[in-house]
Amino acid sequence: MQPRLSNLLGRIVIACMLISLRPANAQTPAPAGAPATPIQQLVVIFQENISFDHYFGTYPFALNPEGEPAFYAYPNTPSVNGFSPAVLNNNANVSNPANSSGAYAPFRLDRSQASTADQDHDYLAEQVAYHSGLVDLFPMSTGSAGPPPTNIPQAGTTGLVMGYYDGNTVTAYWNYAQHFAMNDNSYGTTYGPSTVGAINLISGQTNGVFNNTNGTGALVEDGNGGLTDISDADPAGDICSTTTGETFGMTGINIGDLLNAAGVSWGWFQGGFDTTATNPNGSTGCNRSTTSLITNTLKSDYIPHHEPFQYYKSTQNLTHKRPTSTATIGQAGDAANHQYDINDFYAAVSAGNMPAVSFLKAPGFEDGHAGYSDPLDEQTFVVHVINFLQKTPYWASTAVVIAYDDSDGWYDHQMPPIVNQSATASDAVTGTGTCGSGIAALAGVNTGTAHAQGRCGYGPRLPMMVISPYAKQNFVDHSMTDQSSIIRFIEDNWLNGQRIGQGSFDAIAGPIDNMFDFTATPNSVSFLLSEASGEPLNPAQAASPQSSKARHAGSH
Repeated sequence: MQPRLSNLLGRIVIACMLISLRPANAQTPAPAGAPATPIQQLVVIFQENISFDHYFGTYPFALNPEGEPAFYAYPNTPSVNGFSPAVLNNNANVSNPANSSGAYAPFRLDRSQASTADQDHDYLAEQVAYHSGLVDLFPMSTGSAGPPPTNIPQAGTTGLVMGYYDGNTVTAYWNYAQHFAMNDNSYGTTYGPSTVGAINLISGQTNGVFNNTNGTGALVEDGNGGLTDISDADPAGDICSTTTGETFGMTGINIGDLLNAAGVSWGWFQGGFDTTATNPNGSTGCNRSTTSLITNTLKSDYIPHHEPFQYYKSTQNLTHKRPTSTATIGQAGDAANHQYDINDFYAAVSAGNMPAVSFLKAPGFEDGHAGYSDPLDEQTFVVHVINFLQKTPYWASTAVVIAYDDSDGWYDHQMPPIVNQSATASDAVTGTGTCGSGIAALAGVNTGTAHAQGRCGYGPRLPMMVISPYAKQNFVDHSMTDQSSIIRFIEDNWLNGQRIGQGSFDAIAGPIDNMFDFTATPNSVSFLLSEASGEPLNPAQAASPQSSKARHAGSH
């Protein structure tokens, strides 16, 4: 599948990427249960299916056409590893004939095109797209044609995968980047879709599958007599899981187990988890659903394979039992076992019972997943959460991390580094059936059997942001991080640096500490945005066109 020259080039590129992968020093951990930093509450907003370039490829420069919310950057806004002139004007995906009619350079999607078709984000397809470091097979490998949208040439081709948004659509995110911190070198822990990313978020590993039913399409042999998850399947036993499709469970432990052992309160809060509630449209039970105003698509609020704690016996709540009371939310020993509805998060915080660690999963229509959600619905959810938190007494000691489960296959020009090799029929980064085979061993990177096959990583580059009074302002962090870096922060902040073990990537994850400044006076000024437009509610907090022109002039 790969020409010899391409293989050689890829090996040279990837070998270079394996240099200096040791993570930077993290914050000195405190005794278990007592925060090591001023952050006493962490909120992880875990969204769906966005590559870094898809949202930030042209940051901080937006086109600003008439009729769309305007975005202007503050002077001295740092640059990101986004689209260079070469990427925009001499893109390798255009010149590769394998892309056929989908051979397009990156192009801007405007606000009226917020609704798009879903792209291919399978473990193998994503690897093929990077083509041994050439990064030139996205339309062929992960591209899916629209509609939607319908009013652009790329929409009817697999070249839709090259589309990106700017600050006139993902306006809230760009404004948050101006006032807080973001990372432009963060990756999926491994390749693969939602289930893979969700499990990596809480355990840093995807091997240890058991109780598999209705097929094995989501699994590969791990090389140690077990199975590794590389695709989507529902958690076995969840009352809302499929009865005909593939399901499985996970052995081992996750971050919830460590928090329980240390007596630290926590919870996973997901839209639609409360099956006793009834939506305004009359839907209830596992069928609670909402129609997106943008995509006009009716989508279930609760999506079982997005709920990672349901795969583990120790942290699952398969029957969706309700918490005994608002006061018990986040506490160990309660019937809900730390698994809640998104509405329970607002109730707990409002009642003065905010857990130390909260994972938030939006209702399906607001999670950002192309095909049934979109950037505008997603923005509404994220802004609502952050506006809500800023109005509570907890905000002074809270950090919000915005992260994603996978890239959806959307184009990103940055070749991910290989920190863990794999060699299965579903691997293809450095050739047919290989992900760094022979290269990682030379570099001394994670070649032990504990890391298992089917865990080729890192995967595609994803957005990561930190919103907090302690976040560095208008700051871009270039430190290498991944989804398990969030686990590492929790472990270092509350668990005295304890690690999950059993091959978890948390042991090698780069810390997110560089996005914080714990030595400075925290920023006590609220930064509230419009849920509809993403623009600051206080106009004085928006940059002016004049300042943006000055920034643009200074960049040349």
